[in-house]
Amino acid sequence: MDPAVNTAPQCMWRPNPSKRTNVDKFRERINKHFNINLDDYKALYKWSVENYPDFWEQLWHFSGVKYSQTYTEVIDKTKTVADIPQWFKGSRLNYAENILKYNDDRLAVCVTREGLKKIEKKTYSELYQVVAQYAAALRKLGIKQGDRVVGYIPNGLEALAAMLAASSIGAIWSSTSPEFGVTGVLDRFTQIQPKVIFSVNAVIYNGKIHHHLEKLEQIVERLPDLEKVVVVPYILEDDAPQDISRIRHSCFLAEFLNNGKNADGTAPELVFEQLPFDHPLFIMYSSGTTGAPKCMVHSQGGTLIKHLEEHLLQGNMCRDDIMMYYTTTGWMMWNWLAGCLLLGSAILCYDGSPLVPNAEVLWDLVDEAGVTVLGTGAKWLAVLEEKGVKPAQTHTLSSLKAILSTGSPLKPQSYEYVYRDIKSDILLGSITGGTDILGCFAGHSWDLPVYKGQIQGRLLGIAMECWNEDGKPVFGVSGELVCVKPFPSQPTQFWNDPDGSKYKKAYFDKFPDIWAHGDFCQIDPTTGGVWMLGRSDGTLNPNGVRFGSAEIYHIVEAFKELEDSLCVSQRSKDLTEERVILFLKMAPGSEFSQDLVKRVKTNIRNQLSARHVPGIILETHDIPYTHSGKKIEVAVKRVLAGEDVKARGAFANPNSLNYYYDVPELQGF
Repeated sequence: MDPAVNTAPQCMWRPNPSKRTNVDKFRERINKHFNINLDDYKALYKWSVENYPDFWEQLWHFSGVKYSQTYTEVIDKTKTVADIPQWFKGSRLNYAENILKYNDDRLAVCVTREGLKKIEKKTYSELYQVVAQYAAALRKLGIKQGDRVVGYIPNGLEALAAMLAASSIGAIWSSTSPEFGVTGVLDRFTQIQPKVIFSVNAVIYNGKIHHHLEKLEQIVERLPDLEKVVVVPYILEDDAPQDISRIRHSCFLAEFLNNGKNADGTAPELVFEQLPFDHPLFIMYSSGTTGAPKCMVHSQGGTLIKHLEEHLLQGNMCRDDIMMYYTTTGWMMWNWLAGCLLLGSAILCYDGSPLVPNAEVLWDLVDEAGVTVLGTGAKWLAVLEEKGVKPAQTHTLSSLKAILSTGSPLKPQSYEYVYRDIKSDILLGSITGGTDILGCFAGHSWDLPVYKGQIQGRLLGIAMECWNEDGKPVFGVSGELVCVKPFPSQPTQFWNDPDGSKYKKAYFDKFPDIWAHGDFCQIDPTTGGVWMLGRSDGTLNPNGVRFGSAEIYHIVEAFKELEDSLCVSQRSKDLTEERVILFLKMAPGSEFSQDLVKRVKTNIRNQLSARHVPGIILETHDIPYTHSGKKIEVAVKRVLAGEDVKARGAFANPNSLNYYYDVPELQGF
C-alpha cells in the first residue's frame, strides 16, 4: 500500500512569510532579468526546469562563482541527459579556490571526535595555510592533474585538507572510512590506482580503540602504484608502538608536510590550477550490486554549482551558519558537507559513535559549537525516540534552525518526535538523491511547508518526475524516480568504462535518454511533496547504509561449506524499515549451523564493516537464476514483500522461487 492516503497531510511547519530568503532574492532577479512574474517556489521550480540553461547560468552569477575564464556556452540544448552534455563550455575554475577564496578570520572548521572534549577550530585563513602545506607536499611528490589521491581516513581536518589540496592541483580525490575492511577498500581503490593514500594509526568507536595499521599494510601491498603512504597519528596511546616501517613508502604526516616546506620553514604559495568545468574532482562508488563498485567521476564545476544551489538556495545558508552532518568519509554526505564552505559557512566534523558516551553527544555539540544545521541519518532519529531522548528538555538548542535527514526514508512518526521532543520551530528537511549525482533530487526548502512523512519538494533545476512502467508521468501513485533533462552534477563518466556501456546500463536501460535512478517514489499532486518508497533494484539499504549484494557474495564465496548464496533486502509492512536477509545454500555433505552463521557474520564484519552484516541468515535449498546465469534477486525481494511472482520465463530453475514464500522467520516484519 502506498504511504499517501486520501486524507490531507498534516502540516508540521510553515515558512515565515516576513522573512526574505535567498530563493526570494533569486526569484526577484529572475523576474527582473526575464521580465516575468514568478510569485512562489512552485512557479520558480517550473520555470527552472523548463528553462534549465537560463536557470544554471543565473545561479552562476547569483552565487558569485570564482573563475579565471568565463564560458562560451552554458549547454547544448539539443543534447539529452543520456548524452552527458558538457556544461559551461570554455570556462576555467577551481573547486578549492572557490572554498578558500574567503581567506579571512571567520570560522571555517570545527573538529572533534568521540572521547575528545575539546573542539579544534580553524578560521578560513588558517585553513588556507593548512591546505597550502598539504598541496606543497603533494607537488613535491610530483602529483599532477589527473593523479588519484585517496583517503582511508576519518572525518576530520586531515581529510578535508588533503581533499582541498588535491583539488587545488587538479588531482582527483577519493575516500572511504576506516570502518571498511580490507576487501571493501581494495574493491574500490584497486580500480583507480592511487599514487598517495592518507590514513590513520587507529580510530575510536563505541568507546573502543580499533587499530588500523595492520589493515593499512594489507591494502598498501595490493596498490602497486602508490608512491607515498601518509599516516596520521590520530589516536595516541602511551603503550602502543607507532612503528610503520613495515608499510611500504610510509611516513608520518609531520614528515610529509615538512618535505613540502621552503628552506625557511614556510609553505610555498598555494596555486590553484585553472581547470575546465568538467575536469574530474571526485571519484565516488556505487554499491556494487552486480560486481565491483562502479567508479563515478564527478566534476569540479558540476559539484561546485550543484552544492551552491543546494546550500545557498535550498538551505538558505550564509556565513553565519555552522553545519554538522554526522557522516563518514565513505559517504557522499561528507563531500556535501564540505560544500557548505563554498558559501563561507562553517562546518563541524565529528568522528565516532553518535551514542557514546551517551545518546546526547551530538546535542551537546550543537549547543557548545552553536550549530545551526544538523544533518543525520533517519535511523538515528528513530533510535533516539526509542531511547526516550528528549533534547528539548535537556538542551537549549537556541542556535539550531534546521535538521536534515537522509540515507533512508524518514518515518512519519519521526516528524512527530522531532517537533514534539526536539524543537517545535525548526525546519525538518528530509532529502533524497545519491552518490550518483553527488546531491539531491528532492529535499528541504525554507520556502515550502513541511508535511509529515513527505520530502518538501523537488529541487530547483532538477527535472525529476515519477514515471509508471509505460514511461508516463504519474502523481499520487508510486513509480520510478526519473530525471528527464540534463543537470550539471551527473557523473561525467565512469572510471574504466571507455565505451560508456556501464554508465548507460546504470541509468538509461529502463527508459531511453531518461535517467532512471533506481528508486520508487510518489509525488503528492496537492502539496508537491515527495514520498520515497525504497530501491527499485537489488541495492541493499539497511539503516541508510547503501551497498550491494556483490560485496556480501565476495566474502561468502570463501566458505567451502557453501555452494551458493543470495542476499536481498526485506522492507517492513509499513515501508519504513529495511533489513538484509542472506540465504545460504550448503555444499553437498555440509550442514547449516549457528556456528556457520556466526563465522559468516564475523567475516563480513571484519572484511567490510559492522553495517554490512545481514540482519538474518537462513538456509535455502535453491537459488533462482536466469538462463544467462544471473541471480534473480529482485524476484525474491518481491516475494518477501508479499507479492506472487508468476512470470518466470526468464528463470533457468523456475521452481526455485517457491522456497522463499511464507518463510516463518521472516513473518511479522
